[in-house]
Amino acid sequence: MSVHQSSNVKRITTHVLQEMKTRGEKISMLTAYDFSMAGILDGAGLDIILVGDSASNVMAGHETTLPITLDQMIYHASSVVRAVKRALVVVDIPFGSYQGNSSEALRSAIRIMKESGAHAVKVEGGAEIKESVVRILSAGVPVMGHLGLTPQSIYKFGTYTVRAKEEDEATKLIADAKVLEECGCFAITLEKIPAQLAKKVAETVSIPVIGIGAGPYVDGQVLVVHDMLGITQEFKPRFLRQYADLRGIMTEAVEGYIKDVKANDFPNEKESY
Repeated sequence: MSVHQSSNVKRITTHVLQEMKTRGEKISMLTAYDFSMAGILDGAGLDIILVGDSASNVMAGHETTLPITLDQMIYHASSVVRAVKRALVVVDIPFGSYQGNSSEALRSAIRIMKESGAHAVKVEGGAEIKESVVRILSAGVPVMGHLGLTPQSIYKFGTYTVRAKEEDEATKLIADAKVLEECGCFAITLEKIPAQLAKKVAETVSIPVIGIGAGPYVDGQVLVVHDMLGITQEFKPRFLRQYADLRGIMTEAVEGYIKDVKANDFPNEKESY
């Protein structure tokens, strides 16, 4: 079996993702925020590229995801879409652009789709945002849900600790997952919840469930690419597997460049005109 069984698929769609769940093929998903990184991820055979509002953290240096704007998300999404030939591109609708007002939610989703060329949007929440989800779907825009730890609500929770450990919250999470499925969402992301609860959700709903800190029993996994590649070093939660130390490699390269410039060793004769 190849690394990505669906490598013969010219373009990943929501229908392809559903087929992957049906046959038990795991779905791979990472974030990207710019043209160069998106091209690398897409070329490697990634299934889904998430233009996450985590750009607020890793690209802009904010403490939370709340400050990033709709215009900024569209900018990042447009950059990503221009590089992608195969992966499904999903874009987070940022905080304040869909909660509590279904008309605004629809306008935000349509702007993202029209101005960036993305393929779907993602929103955080369950029953409380049902009206917004239904309104977006009514325009033919595919929607991915997001339950568990929802970073846009960090000030409500007051902590990034594991969610839904207590029975009441776990019961609500399962109910919310069913609501999102019934509304017509094509997939759900579960963040930082107990593995057995995530397994129950994945078995309860028929749509793909993507986990981040939600254990191995879901239909796929997602990580922030800067964390996975070791570009960011400060964020090291239990669920993160760091596949490279690019920060170390990049630092060594820059230090070498500085050394050569200071020693007048760069550029040499072959590198001059």
